[in-house]
Amino acid sequence: MDCKFAISLMHDYLDNDLSDPQQLELQKHLLDCADCRNYFEKLEHTDMLLYSLTHHATKPSDDLTERIMGMLPKPKKQKVWVQWVKNHPALTAAALFLVVMLFSTISFWSQDSQLVVKSDEFEKLVIEGDTVIIPQDQIITGDLTVENGKAKVYGQVNGNLTVIDGELFQASTAHIAGQVKDIDRAMDWIWYKISNLFTDAAYR
Repeated sequence: MDCKFAISLMHDYLDNDLSDPQQLELQKHLLDCADCRNYFEKLEHTDMLLYSLTHHATKPSDDLTERIMGMLPKPKKQKVWVQWVKNHPALTAAALFLVVMLFSTISFWSQDSQLVVKSDEFEKLVIEGDTVIIPQDQIITGDLTVENGKAKVYGQVNGNLTVIDGELFQASTAHIAGQVKDIDRAMDWIWYKISNLFTDAAYR
C-alpha cells in the first residue's frame, strides 16, 4: 500500500467504515511508515477534539440566559389609539375628513369677507356695495345665495334664499317660495358647507 492511498483511508478508518481486510492492511502500513503514522496520530487527535466539542459543550446557566435576554431591547407596545386606528380604518378616514373640513372651513369663514352672489338670473339683481337688492318688479327663478353681504328682498324668489354671514331684509311685498336660511355662525357655516358637499356628491 502506498502512502497516498493510506491517507485516503484514514478518515474512513476513524469512522469505522473500512472493511476488516482494509483495516488490517492500513494498520500494517502505519507500523511500517513513520510519516503516515505521524500524520494519522495528528488526524486522530483532531477528530477526538472535534468530538469532544460537539458532544460535551457546556450548557449556559439559567442566570446567564436571563442576563442575555434582559439586555435585548424589549418590543415596543403599541399605543391604544394606534390599535384603534388599525381596527377602524373607515371611521378614521371619516374623522380625518371632518377635521380637515372643519379647519379649512373655519379658516375660510374667518378670512374671507368678499361679497359672493350665486344665482342663475344675476342680471335681475341690483348690487350696491355689499348689498344685494331684488327689486319689487323682479322674479328670481331658482336658488339665491348671498355671502358676506346684505340681502334686501322686495320682489319674488321662486327658490331657496340663503344669506351667509350677512343680514336679510324682507319687505312686505317680498315673496320667497323656498326655504330661507340665515347663517351667521361658524358651526352653521360648517354644517351648511358639509351638507352641500354631500348633496353635490349624491347628484353627480
